[in-house]
Amino acid sequence: MDAEKRLVVRKWANRVAAGVFFLATMLGIAVLVVLIGAILRDGLPWLSWEFLTNFPSRIPEKAGIKSALFGSLWLMALTAPIAFVLGVATAIYLEEYAKPGRLTRIIQTNIHNLAGVPSIVFGILGLTLFVRGIGLGRSVLAGALTMALLVLPIIVVAAQEAIRAVPNSLRHASYALGATRWQTIRRVVLPAALPSILTGTILAMSRAIGETAPLIMIGALTFIAFVPTSPLDAFTVLPIQIFNWVSRPQEAFHHLAAAGIIVLLIVLLSMNLTAVLLRNTFQKRY
Repeated sequence: MDAEKRLVVRKWANRVAAGVFFLATMLGIAVLVVLIGAILRDGLPWLSWEFLTNFPSRIPEKAGIKSALFGSLWLMALTAPIAFVLGVATAIYLEEYAKPGRLTRIIQTNIHNLAGVPSIVFGILGLTLFVRGIGLGRSVLAGALTMALLVLPIIVVAAQEAIRAVPNSLRHASYALGATRWQTIRRVVLPAALPSILTGTILAMSRAIGETAPLIMIGALTFIAFVPTSPLDAFTVLPIQIFNWVSRPQEAFHHLAAAGIIVLLIVLLSMNLTAVLLRNTFQKRY
């Protein structure tokens, strides 16, 4: 086969691959559109101010999502700072201070392996360590610590990639001016890496707010008729409330579950929008 025929075959193979990938993309988008359309059809008529401000009830017309919504916000407000501080500190140590060697390779390998561990395993760990070991009980703090462990590997990997992407020329310039290593990290490396770190952190939080299995394992309650006022209060979250309504036989509760999914989607989209705005703001600054 001469060069011209091989070129024709490659072009056809390229077109076939592009067509297959386009069809796969359209199939995924079509399934997503159908699912969202079904949720909007079932949930929008039940979405009201009373739905957002009422507590759960055995009567569908009086049931609301207030305790689950506030529980999710409490959980994210505690999970985010814990996971962010631990994740960024770990990434700084591994990228800026740790010397290459067996111990560093073992830590790196375990972090990458932990990112693929099923979430139910983190639930068992949280139940053993935080709920029963430390004695935090079925509290918001125990749930936040468990969810922080779940998203910690993702944040560490994202922060490492962001710190690694900062050009060494910036570090060398800082050292040439007499700055110490910590001053270089604090005033040069972290500001330059912050947009990617924040984006990775908020996307990890978006995963955490939709997780159910770890919170079921640590004993988050399915019926809460009050709003948590401290980190040691009992709580429930949106995914557990939705799961509870879907499991009931009455059709009205299925519509309530659809309305709850719409609220959860709005919260998720708000977090993703925040991630984009933060990334764009800090990218313009540095």
